[in-house]
Amino acid sequence: MVQRRKFLLGAVGAAGLAACTRSPSRSSSVWEQPTAAPIRLTAPTGRISPAGPAVLTVDGGRIESVTGLAGTVDADGTTWRSAGSLAYDKKYKVTARLLDSLGATVEKTAAFTTVKPRALAGVTFQANGLAALETGGMYGVGQPVIVAFSKAVKDRAAAEKAITVETSPPVDGKFFWVDNTIVHWRPAKYWAKGTTVKVSVNTVGVNLGNGLYGKANATTHFTIGRSLIAVSDNKTHRTRVYIDGKLARDMACSNGQGGYTKIANGEQIHFWTQSGPHVVLSKERTHSMSSASYGLSDPHNPFYYEPEDVQFCTRISYSGEFLHAAPWNTQLGQANTSHGCINLSTADAQWVYKNFLIGDVVEVVHSPKPLPTWDGLGDWTVPYTKYGT
Repeated sequence: MVQRRKFLLGAVGAAGLAACTRSPSRSSSVWEQPTAAPIRLTAPTGRISPAGPAVLTVDGGRIESVTGLAGTVDADGTTWRSAGSLAYDKKYKVTARLLDSLGATVEKTAAFTTVKPRALAGVTFQANGLAALETGGMYGVGQPVIVAFSKAVKDRAAAEKAITVETSPPVDGKFFWVDNTIVHWRPAKYWAKGTTVKVSVNTVGVNLGNGLYGKANATTHFTIGRSLIAVSDNKTHRTRVYIDGKLARDMACSNGQGGYTKIANGEQIHFWTQSGPHVVLSKERTHSMSSASYGLSDPHNPFYYEPEDVQFCTRISYSGEFLHAAPWNTQLGQANTSHGCINLSTADAQWVYKNFLIGDVVEVVHSPKPLPTWDGLGDWTVPYTKYGT
């Protein structure tokens, strides 16, 4: 009996030992540490436009902040965008502070580079070829928008797309390129009085052709004053001024006598006051005039005349057409005897000088010689359907 009892006790002890050393199953409560999702920061590739923005995106986490360049993070934290324009031909390096899927902070760096221009073109605004546009100034109803580039533009469509003209009241308009550096914009009809005009040229980052980019963006604005349109009639020898559609002044005048002659270089010049809508370009209290100013220096030529200081001069063409005082002209209101200008009495010329604005319109009628588009602001000599084509 004693031996059997020992055997049973041994068996029980062995079973208890086996139970205490059993390996845990997969369903046990042993803790395993979670792993964060992979996080990836993506930056722009290639050379990007300095107009911006440069954009960083993140997968697998959120952007908390970016240092090295000003910018903003979108509300969902997946995108960062740079603020403002960037510099040309520059490499930017930024550091992004990210939160991974478990909330831990991760830092990653990124870099991107902006385009390298072949050349840069500046922008200015002109009232005409003789005067800059005055920002905030007041101009006449014939004043076109004029944008001048400092270098020749190859891609005119790209340049036009970069120019925005906003008007109140709103009007449609068209572009007209004088040459590869100067572009005009005008509505179908003369501006309505009181119109406000704002012009924006956003060429930073814009390829204007052959690697030429805009140097800086530019804006200007101006206002159209009262409507003033003068009509100078070669047949009646009267110049009538209409303000807001009403006759404001009726003036006796003497316009160009007509005819041609050749100057020293063999070029042929004429002496008509050219027909068509002219736009006032400038005003000068005194201007020295002589036939030599347009190349006629032979005193034996019947069209020759000595230099003379002329008073109250309002210019309407680059070739030298003015409304001005001509106290020597005894044919005012009777015959056309000038060399191409609109001769007026001193009182009338002074009134014009005082009341006309740059951009006002002087329409010459019944003259056989039309005003070329290039001679001053001949924009309005072209029908709107053909303007810019």
